[in-house]
Amino acid sequence: MTALRLVFAGSPEAAVPSLRAVLASDHEVAGVLTRQDSPQGRKRALTPTPVAAAAAATGVPVWKSNRLAPVAEAITDARPDLGVIVAYGGLVREPLLSAPRLGWINLHFSLLPRWRGAAPVQHAILAGDELTGATVFQLVEELDAGDVYGRLTAPIGPRETAGELLGKLATSGAELLVRVIDNLATGEARPEPQAGDVTLAPKLALADGRIDWTEPAPRVRNRVRAMTPEPGAHTEVDGARFKIHAVAPADSAAPLAPGRIAAADGRVLAGTGSAPVELVTVQPAGKTPMPASDWWRGTHTQEVVAR
Repeated sequence: MTALRLVFAGSPEAAVPSLRAVLASDHEVAGVLTRQDSPQGRKRALTPTPVAAAAAATGVPVWKSNRLAPVAEAITDARPDLGVIVAYGGLVREPLLSAPRLGWINLHFSLLPRWRGAAPVQHAILAGDELTGATVFQLVEELDAGDVYGRLTAPIGPRETAGELLGKLATSGAELLVRVIDNLATGEARPEPQAGDVTLAPKLALADGRIDWTEPAPRVRNRVRAMTPEPGAHTEVDGARFKIHAVAPADSAAPLAPGRIAAADGRVLAGTGSAPVELVTVQPAGKTPMPASDWWRGTHTQEVVAR
């Protein structure tokens, strides 16, 4: 196998396993592209992306840019055989798209063409999907529409959050990515067109995390799981934003009106459009996450209304 010269583009923690897998492979990483440092935490300190931090000690050149145009010349001068992109957060356009000899491949955390877009894991959980996966495909100008080189499938656990599922796919997807690169290097890669119905997974906003308590319990549970850890599921209690980090089924509990929160049989329950759900971990305004039972003991009330 002839080793390929690669450029890797990625930013969040989910891209780090792929970067490490590529660096540990037989191929050469000529440069790493990631987004610029951004303010993080309460002190808003400028912080490198997880990919930048992981690449810092490797000696590989790191280019920080929120767009590819400013670094296009540097990428072209690196003379890559292949571009590899995993959740970089920016679009690759011509002429850079054709600059590597083999173009660019993308690791996407869904079973394409289902859930094309920026938030495939969250949308899969929100929709109640029981199966998802990861796909490596040829990058083209149309969003997530290129031919597929490889894929894997993974079940979605009934209580699995988006963060947990993404972590699992990031690890298994990194192995898939290296296998595809190896096959491209040997000439054994055989791309196939995407087949099936296209669904879209646009980036989620804070408003997407707001719980509608009139929805049925499975839908409420899915929203909490899908929005954890980002952008976060929330409601309003006593006029303040109230975050909900984890819930559990409580289908056998006595009915509660949508949004009504009450304690029963040692559990804190919230009413939905069908059966109640159990609140497991919550975060009142100005507080850190805590067990819902601890929060309830501090409310000194018999009933709370979430809106």
